[in-house]
Amino acid sequence: MVAPLAAGADHYHAIRQTIVAFVCFCLAASSVYLFNDFRDIESDRHHPTKRFRPIAAGELSPQLALSSAVVLAGASVALALLVPQTGGLFAVLLVYLAISVSYALGVKNIPVIEVAAVASGFFLRAYAGAVASNLFVSTWFLVVISFGALFLVLGKRAAEKKTPGLDPTIYRYVLTQYTPEFLRSALVMTSSVVVTGYCLWAFDTTTTGLSFHHHYITPIRLTVVPVVLVILHILRLLESGEGASPEDLVLTDRTVQSLGLVWAVLFIVGVYA
Repeated sequence: MVAPLAAGADHYHAIRQTIVAFVCFCLAASSVYLFNDFRDIESDRHHPTKRFRPIAAGELSPQLALSSAVVLAGASVALALLVPQTGGLFAVLLVYLAISVSYALGVKNIPVIEVAAVASGFFLRAYAGAVASNLFVSTWFLVVISFGALFLVLGKRAAEKKTPGLDPTIYRYVLTQYTPEFLRSALVMTSSVVVTGYCLWAFDTTTTGLSFHHHYITPIRLTVVPVVLVILHILRLLESGEGASPEDLVLTDRTVQSLGLVWAVLFIVGVYA
């Protein structure tokens, strides 16, 4: 949904194709999660919260989970093929499934590469919306989404690294390959690119920027403020050891939620006013 919203798309075709892409990725993501949980049954049983997942808890049989994963993956690809003008969506789905399966089969144990693999899932979801709707994708949009996804995954690893009582040799072996210093440096690097890329996107008055002539420029440029503040807030929490993974903060942290709401209001006014 992100790409069509950023492009200010409001016509029926774009909305319909975006909904199709959303449903396809819901099916594909469900397939991937089932397959990954199938592969991680034993490690999940040693995790304080993931041991309650249906497969690890014994509520869903591994055989049924695996067969369901295959059916859901097939359904997502079939839906993309059945709807006209979604050849690009079909290709993006195949890439997403290939990377996700590779991750579950062993890429998750390769430092840095595993972070990129997980981040690619966020990026491909966002990119699929533009591809399905046949919309132009700004270079700055790709930069912000790519490094924003890396920031989220690295933040999750940093939070996991500091989780008390979590044995990485059982749950997530790759955590033993990351030092707190490396994760801190990587977070600073990715957050710097996100802020820089977003500022360039927000202030760019050409067709590749959000401040194009058919947008209301002032609110668009003001969206930089909540973006910078929320990243600084997350970095502070992670550094102090108080923060959960970034996606959990969206659901629990009032500061993140408030800044997100401010950003959404400014963004919608700027793009659609």
